[in-house]
Amino acid sequence: MLDFDPGSAPEKDAGIFGLPHKEKDAALVLLPVPWEATVSYGGGTAKGPAAILRASGQIDLFDGSVHRPYEPGIFMRAESKEVRAWNKAAKAAAQKVLRAGGRGENGGSFKKSLRTANDLGGRLNDWVYRETKSLMSAGKIAGVVGGDHSVPYGAFRAAAETHGKFGLLHFDAHSDTRDAYEGFLWSHASIMRNAMRDLPQITRITQVGIRDYCEEEHEFTRALGERARVFRDADLAKGRFAGRSWTATAQDIVDTLPDKVWITFDIDALDPHLCPNTGTPVPGGLQFAEAAHLIELAARSGRTIIGFDLDEVAPAPGGRGEWDANVAMRLLYKLAAWTMVSRGLRKTRA
Repeated sequence: MLDFDPGSAPEKDAGIFGLPHKEKDAALVLLPVPWEATVSYGGGTAKGPAAILRASGQIDLFDGSVHRPYEPGIFMRAESKEVRAWNKAAKAAAQKVLRAGGRGENGGSFKKSLRTANDLGGRLNDWVYRETKSLMSAGKIAGVVGGDHSVPYGAFRAAAETHGKFGLLHFDAHSDTRDAYEGFLWSHASIMRNAMRDLPQITRITQVGIRDYCEEEHEFTRALGERARVFRDADLAKGRFAGRSWTATAQDIVDTLPDKVWITFDIDALDPHLCPNTGTPVPGGLQFAEAAHLIELAARSGRTIIGFDLDEVAPAPGGRGEWDANVAMRLLYKLAAWTMVSRGLRKTRA
């Protein structure tokens, strides 16, 4: 770092955010997961990690709130060719299921395709688990960069084994609590149901920005009782309409969190003008500054951010602009910065 100038243009061979770190030197290691096997509407999220990496060199590393958040080291691994191959095979199988409407009237061929997609989804979960568990065991902070929102399940497992009890701060337009949506055990629409069902170490899920969900999901989160708090987008908007400050609302959200928190962020939690190419955009949502402020309050509260994931970023088709990736890489930097603060690795400027 002695020869690194954070105000200069990034070197040709620089890593994420134009940084010179290697994995061994980095406190935070980002794991890209190019996966979108079960997407049923818009696609492209498998290209999200690479798009974020390409756009990230455009960021100014100076942060007005966190003192040199990059200094503890941020490194993004290369994408796994094996995961890319699994994704290709799983997506091909899943498309056969989706064309049948997720129903098994087509007999043996349908069942074989569904089994293939589910088996590969389970293999992906195990891979993410092993990779993130290895990072945590080495004393690294792990961040997952998707891919669709099914990808961090294995990281939740690793966090549960490494950190014990924790909560999920879940930013999303969707509840993601459907039961094996369209027959897919590891659907991006089912990850939070799977996590809350399988991982008792997750003592609380706090969902923020939810605005597109079904009755099944509504009943599931209600049945979780004290393990779930849902801050619907409609209710957040009503607070704004009544003149309530976002700081007050955000503090209410933070107050629901336990001492240790994993932040799981689906980019479609934001207003769609910030992520127009995400797979399932929904009108409404948070502004960038609102999301960043909530993450900041969580870090300043004394809670520990044990890790995070950022998912559902899809670049514009045909390379027609990098807006989605531009927004996403800036959000990723905020997640990194405030995670460093919460872990005692960085100081705030005020």
